[in-house]
Amino acid sequence: MFRNITLGQYYPVDSVIHRLDPRVKLLGVVVYIAALFIMNNIWGFLLLGGVLAVLIGLSHVPVGYMIKGLRPALILIILAVIFNLFSGTGTVIWKWWILTLTYSSILRAAFFALRLICVILGTGLLTYTTTPTTLTNGLEKVFSHLRVIRFPAHEIAMMMSIALRFIPILAEEVNKITNAQLARGADFETGGFIKKAKGMIPILIPLFVSAFRRAADLATAMEARCYHGGQGRTRLHPLTYQKRDKIAYVLILVFLLAVIALRLIMERCLQTGRI
Repeated sequence: MFRNITLGQYYPVDSVIHRLDPRVKLLGVVVYIAALFIMNNIWGFLLLGGVLAVLIGLSHVPVGYMIKGLRPALILIILAVIFNLFSGTGTVIWKWWILTLTYSSILRAAFFALRLICVILGTGLLTYTTTPTTLTNGLEKVFSHLRVIRFPAHEIAMMMSIALRFIPILAEEVNKITNAQLARGADFETGGFIKKAKGMIPILIPLFVSAFRRAADLATAMEARCYHGGQGRTRLHPLTYQKRDKIAYVLILVFLLAVIALRLIMERCLQTGRI
């Protein structure tokens, strides 16, 4: 499972999405996630799914590579679907003990699963098409407007970037530890849930030790290089908006207006009984 973790890994290809300013992509992700929760009908989700498919095509990131990143979140998606399936009201389809299945709960569970999948794919597209350094610079630029309230923009951006960079590193570390324990005769497959949970201890303890060691080495390296935060720091490649970034801003605004308009139109049609 840990081999399928692709979040935080940059996919190096040349595409129009890769060349966009990170601030544009950050705004696009925020607007897209907001649109996912604004929409509550199948036509809206078809629109959002189509937009995501177009962006994935423009990014030149293989679809199989992105779907591979969904596998670690599959358990979360299944649990969310099960919880929503048996927590609705309305016309009852099936009932047993405290479990009640209704038409509205099925619809809500389906929409919730689609939202989760689109959120994972959308945020994953951001990390696949943006290097950690560029993403840090973009986050710092976005958060810099909050400095008037003493918001630590550079420190927050640096922590988020380091966290994203450590995801694939820790995933690789888990694979190495797992293979080493298997070579020593460890068994992670047989037995019940309790036995499998106990079997994870020989993996988790070395993983935490390795993570703390890496964090200490990183802190020592930053201190040795006299790192003192973002004040007075310069960049080799400062962020500047290009024509394509301005066009992307316009397209994001049009997309947001289209989502809001579609939501209002669908609600009006439901009120008038046209749907």
